[in-house]
Amino acid sequence: MNLGLYLITVLIWGTTWIAIKLQLGEVAVQASILYRFALAGVVMFAVLLLLRRLQPMKAVDHGFCVLQGACLFSINFFCIYNATHYISSGLMSVIFSMATVMNMVNARLWFGQTPSVKNLAGAAIGLTGIATLFWPHIHFQDGGSEALLGIALGMTGTYLFSSGNMISVRHQKNGLRPPTTNAWSMFYGVCLMSALIAAMDVPLTFSSEPAYVWALVYLAIPGTVIGFTAYLMLVGRIGADRAAYATVMFPVVALTVSTLYEGYQWSLPAVLGVCLVISGNILIFARWPVRSSSANQTA
Repeated sequence: MNLGLYLITVLIWGTTWIAIKLQLGEVAVQASILYRFALAGVVMFAVLLLLRRLQPMKAVDHGFCVLQGACLFSINFFCIYNATHYISSGLMSVIFSMATVMNMVNARLWFGQTPSVKNLAGAAIGLTGIATLFWPHIHFQDGGSEALLGIALGMTGTYLFSSGNMISVRHQKNGLRPPTTNAWSMFYGVCLMSALIAAMDVPLTFSSEPAYVWALVYLAIPGTVIGFTAYLMLVGRIGADRAAYATVMFPVVALTVSTLYEGYQWSLPAVLGVCLVISGNILIFARWPVRSSSANQTA
């Protein structure tokens, strides 16, 4: 079950970055985010009501869903979408991998959880791989100031995402399942984005271009309804620190897609970086044999 949820998360979210890139241009970022989560929220509520799986929630739970809506379904994506104006979709996925470290830190701050040595080592190896992948594109890229702006926006969106993970952990500790809290959080995220659109006087235009429509549907249904549900279920089952390591695997998928559609050029550091990312992944999720105490005893 855990492996299935992990693979679903990696494969779906590893391919959403190029879909985000396809939405940039004619339609304002705020409007695209609104359309995405409005569509996803309608689908979520429809499925839950049809299956009679929508859980009742207390007022305090709705308050946390408002925060989760800001962190997972509105403001974080406002930062991430804008970041992809300045850096490639594959490299944005690299920044998003920092959720691994942020989740470990936030789990300690929110719940007093100390990450295991194995998880810390795996994250260190994986993030070394991410740095190996990313550094040449910052150090040698033309227009470095724009790249740095993209990094800042990406990091802000990623930290908000990590905070949303902690709120989901809180929900699940209180017996609330991700489908219900996601549906309500999407609703509140849409409300927040609507308020932002009104405050900024953003026009609600729409593009009928096939690429835009395809990207919207893909981001709303697989990318949000399925992807977020699978990921947050994984958070509840194996912990936020280990679940977030899925974000370290995204670049392997995202950069492959970026190679096909954006002309991403692979180099020796890129190949080395991917090998390190995969090695860190193996370290975190491998089950090491445990020697029983009796085996160490002599007759």
